Parts: sequence; C-alpha cells; structure tokens
Amino acid sequence: MYAVLALLVHLCVGEYVRLTWNITYVQVNRDGHVDRLAIGVNNKLPIAPVYITQGDTLFLTVHNMLDVPTAIHAHGLVQTNMPYMDGSSMITQCGIPPNSSFTYEIRSNSQSGTFFLHSHHMGQLADGLRTPFIIREKYPLGYDEDVLVALEDWYATDSRDKLVELLAPDTNTP
Repeated sequence: MYAVLALLVHLCVGEYVRLTWNITYVQVNRDGHVDRLAIGVNNKLPIAPVYITQGDTLFLTVHNMLDVPTAIHAHGLVQTNMPYMDGSSMITQCGIPPNSSFTYEIRSNSQSGTFFLHSHHMGQLADGLRTPFIIREKYPLGYDEDVLVALEDWYATDSRDKLVELLAPDTNTP
C-alpha cells in the first residue's frame, strides 16, 4: 500500500533534485585581455546550467567560501509562499555569511521555461555568479532543437572596484 502511495506521489509531484555549490573565487581571463578574480562554482566559471523538470523541487546547497556574504536568486521564478527562498540579500533573507552554508528549496510547481540563478548580493552577478536555470516541460510539445544562448556583461575589474569607480565624483561615466 505504501509503495503504491509513494509511486503516485512521485508521478504527481516530481523529483527532488539535489545540487551542491561551493562558491569560491577563481582566476579567469574571459575577455582575452585581462586576468582577474571572479566568482565561480566548484572552482569553475562559467557555471554549468541547471536543468530540472516541471514539478521538480531543486535543493541547492550553497557553501559560501568567499570572504563576504552571498545569496542566490532564481530570477523570474514565482516563489509562492516561500519568500525566504528568494535569495534577495537583506530583503527576503540575510546573506549567507563567509564559511557558512544554506540550502535553498526551489519549487518549480507548474512553471517551466528559461530562468537564471544568480547572486543577489552586491555586484556578485557581474563577477560571474550566474547561470541559466532551465525548467523543462513535463509533457513537452514537439520541436526540433533547443538552443541555449547566455549573454552577459563583463568588466575588466571586479564589481567592488567598479562600484568605487562609478560612484567617484569625478567620473565621466554616463
């Protein structure tokens, strides 16, 4: 009886997908001109896209190995009754302190499509802490090919230096 009930719940609710991100600094040369410190996951940048299926729940365990707080936001995803999982640092949650961990529970529910996971703490998104987040349809319509193209802004300096530059009173930045 319990096995049948477990099977029915599995078919209706979806899978539990578990990922672990060790967020660290990485040395990169993404533009072919300047080596700089950026933020990666599991010592890699770019960060691999995350794929789940409609109805699945993503448990994303984040180990913050930076020297500053961080937080992860599922951009565009509706977090019904789960605002504390939204990852907006100092708005819906405190940042994850250095050398600490937090597990996000991201429920796709009936949503599907292309979203992205990114830091919502200071300028960490501009330092590379972002990746596509794809929620595949549970019962997809037919199509020939699915192509993912991720575009980004990239600066020669890290976000902390860029912020100082942009806020300087003598800057001629528009």
